[in-house]
Amino acid sequence: MTAPSLLRPRHDEAIATRLARSAATVGAGATLRTADFEDWLEGRRRAHHFEVRRIPFAELDGWSFHPGTGNLGHRSGRFFTVEGLSVHTDGGPYPHWQQPIIRQPEVGILGILAKEFDGVLHFLMQAKMEPGNRNLLQLSPTVQATRSNYTKVHRGADVKYVEHFTTPGRGRVLADVLQSEHGAWFFRKANRNMLVETEEEVPLDEDFCWLTLGQIGELLTRDNVVNMDARTVLACAPVPTDGPEALLPDTDLRSWFTARRSEPEVRAERVPLAEVADWTRGARSIDHVKGRYFRVMAVAVEAGNREVRGWSQPLFEPTGTGTTAFVTRRIGGVPHLLAHAKLEGGFLDRIELAPTVQYTASNHTDRTGPDRPPFLDLVLSADPARVRYDTVHSEEGGRFLNAESRYLFVDADESQAPLEPPPGYAWVTPGQLRGLAGHSHYVNVQARTLLSLLNTGAVRL
Repeated sequence: MTAPSLLRPRHDEAIATRLARSAATVGAGATLRTADFEDWLEGRRRAHHFEVRRIPFAELDGWSFHPGTGNLGHRSGRFFTVEGLSVHTDGGPYPHWQQPIIRQPEVGILGILAKEFDGVLHFLMQAKMEPGNRNLLQLSPTVQATRSNYTKVHRGADVKYVEHFTTPGRGRVLADVLQSEHGAWFFRKANRNMLVETEEEVPLDEDFCWLTLGQIGELLTRDNVVNMDARTVLACAPVPTDGPEALLPDTDLRSWFTARRSEPEVRAERVPLAEVADWTRGARSIDHVKGRYFRVMAVAVEAGNREVRGWSQPLFEPTGTGTTAFVTRRIGGVPHLLAHAKLEGGFLDRIELAPTVQYTASNHTDRTGPDRPPFLDLVLSADPARVRYDTVHSEEGGRFLNAESRYLFVDADESQAPLEPPPGYAWVTPGQLRGLAGHSHYVNVQARTLLSLLNTGAVRL
């Protein structure tokens, strides 16, 4: 008798097919119609009491400025600290700058639970309140928790459904990758992005709903509905890729990116917050001397459906709305995206692939000519006929207040975006970007938001 083989296929092509079927299922899922979603979300909003108030730093409970460093931290030594960052580089228009930065070394879990209903994969999504969201309640992953949260440092309630992501073998892992958060505001922060399929019966909590990938794509065409953490997980979904051809072969693309990472001399060092130049601390905020970029401030929060019902914390508040866009072209009939190898001070590996444009325009009003951010004016002045997608999404609402970006896909031609782009830019296919998103620290969080729109069918190129 022949012994059974211990080997298994390295890839399960059926997963991509099942995800494509889910992305094609729009309008209604097994339990909720898309048309009824807004009423469902409003019902969850009415079911709980939510309140966020700006407060002076002196009213923070458990938080204080260290008398020596000026760093802002919690008495437990957990959660996160606001420290200073000093960056020196020999590339780009800003060779040196200093700023406040969030340091949160623990790895959190961003996990979406999947289950098949009537032959179609559905995803368990949560109506989650975050203090920084302008509309407070948005659609989040099944689990969105720091290690401090799910190990109950805050002594609050259990994180619902977390056992599906922390218990090995509990379900079938469809995606599991460490991804960075905002490199401009976090110091080397990463979360575990997970998609896990279960065959178990899952009791449905009233603040959760099952949606198909296509329904989530429909909701991604609405302003401020699907939160950042859900978008980054969806970007990691192993959906079907595009064809085998691209302007740059995969090896050439990786070589170009590795060279970009290797070229600049970058030194990013933590420094005491009290010593950060060009930033001033007042009773209610820490601000840049020119009133640009962002401010550090504090809030008191009440939330009826969170593990802890009330708390206070610092938040970063940007001074303007961001513009985040991929410029697109069809090259030889194949859709391509113009990616930017972007340096951000908080990245672990210095540079990650970003969208073509990732700027807050109000921070660059005095920059003209060659100092003007490339392609920013192309996106801001784009003919509406060339704009394939234009929606406002919130950034991470647990650490940032009213942080919103206008996300776009904008078609261009050779005169606007040539096949040989400026240094630091490269044409990639959506499939190439998906492949890189399957690995840590290649694709930044803003590019992953735009990739999630392609994965869910919200945008078709």
